[in-house]
Amino acid sequence: MEHAKLLPSYLVQRYHGWKATTYSENRAWYRKLATGGQHPRAMVISCCDSRVHVTSIFGADQGEFFIHRNIANLVPEYHPDGAQHGTSAAVEYAVEVLKVAHLIVLGHSNCGGVQGCLNMCSGAAPELEAKDSFVGRWMDILRPKYELVKDIEDADEQVRQLEKHAVMMSIENLMTFPWLAEKVTSGELTLHGMWTDIGEGGLEVYNPAVARFEQL
Repeated sequence: MEHAKLLPSYLVQRYHGWKATTYSENRAWYRKLATGGQHPRAMVISCCDSRVHVTSIFGADQGEFFIHRNIANLVPEYHPDGAQHGTSAAVEYAVEVLKVAHLIVLGHSNCGGVQGCLNMCSGAAPELEAKDSFVGRWMDILRPKYELVKDIEDADEQVRQLEKHAVMMSIENLMTFPWLAEKVTSGELTLHGMWTDIGEGGLEVYNPAVARFEQL
């Protein structure tokens, strides 16, 4: 593994600081987590964006959330073709093995993936149309929702609406997983759509009764 390198010094220092303080002060709790297994009540599917800090937003501790992150917090449709599907595998594990009670899809403002999808669909990013573009092919999941925002003239509002459609696209696709849909129908599992404004610290939750996102 000659390509693997030692950690940069700032990460080494931060680790030693955490081990000497946070871990040392909560040693019994960490050992309980290690030996008792995980029992999260919720799964959160969020974006890879480094500015989206799920545990911080909800004040969550270790063991509370089963978190999966990917570009633009997207979930593909159920497609058991024998290939490798990281997001679908995470959903399967959370629902079938961990038996979470809640599954949250969390979108966010200023999402680069959603902006990329918008650019691709409008013809402004031909590089994302290439078959070898992993980002482009992943954003194809969201492509159908472009038709709903293509005529919005305000650029900021256009991308904001597509970010929220990305959340709803994922929820729609989650319901194509038969074993997940069964649990939703029986009341064992609840799906939640959320969108957070990074700059303002706002959090909006999708209200199915009125078919829109509402500020908490």
